[in-house]
Amino acid sequence: MHYLIHKAAQRGTANFGWLRSFHSFSFGSYYNPDNMQFGALRVLNDDWVEPAAGFPKHGHRDMEIVSIPLSGDLKHQDSTGKAAVIRSGDVQVMSAGTGIEHSEFNASITEPVAFLQIWVIPREKGVQPRYQQLTLPQPFPQNNWIQVVSPNPDDDGVYVHQDAWFSMVHVSNGIPIEYTLKLPESHGVYFFVIEGALEVEGVRLDRRDALGVWDVTKVHLEAKSDSRVLAIEVPMGAN
Repeated sequence: MHYLIHKAAQRGTANFGWLRSFHSFSFGSYYNPDNMQFGALRVLNDDWVEPAAGFPKHGHRDMEIVSIPLSGDLKHQDSTGKAAVIRSGDVQVMSAGTGIEHSEFNASITEPVAFLQIWVIPREKGVQPRYQQLTLPQPFPQNNWIQVVSPNPDDDGVYVHQDAWFSMVHVSNGIPIEYTLKLPESHGVYFFVIEGALEVEGVRLDRRDALGVWDVTKVHLEAKSDSRVLAIEVPMGAN
């Protein structure tokens, strides 16, 4: 087993007043040549946006972009004609493909919105741009992984153009769980602690810490408090 640890306090940061962002990998003005990506996982930004503020229309190509609101609501518009509000408890994916323009704004004029913005490198370029959104089960099940992203449009969760799976768990204090990799011979899994604290293969992780693991079939976790965890399984050979 090989692993890397990303502590919350060591992430890159940006503060524009209306936006506070923490970068798990090199992004924008934060550049670390030793921390560009984890396999096909290229970006994991932990964003906080002031009321009524947001990202004006801008473009992307050849990237799978997943947004997961953690609190508040996010208003989306894009050049495919899609307009939607993504709420806490939803998951959104946008396949940029041949090119797409979009904007993301806080839908509230009184409350901030916090969300994760995640970029996955696709397995093929030039796909048709697309948008998909779903609402996760409410109340969220306890102590079992719930798949929220997959490479198969007929499987649970939104789908991406990559052999990648995202799963989330709300795990109770003291409960041990396992994560079994779908393709252990070629994949790794990146665990991001949204809230709480736990041990992953004996490594202590606290709020917003992360651990990437590869060359392993199963990973053992144990919650040290009530916790929310996101697992991102991706091919390790992508670039």
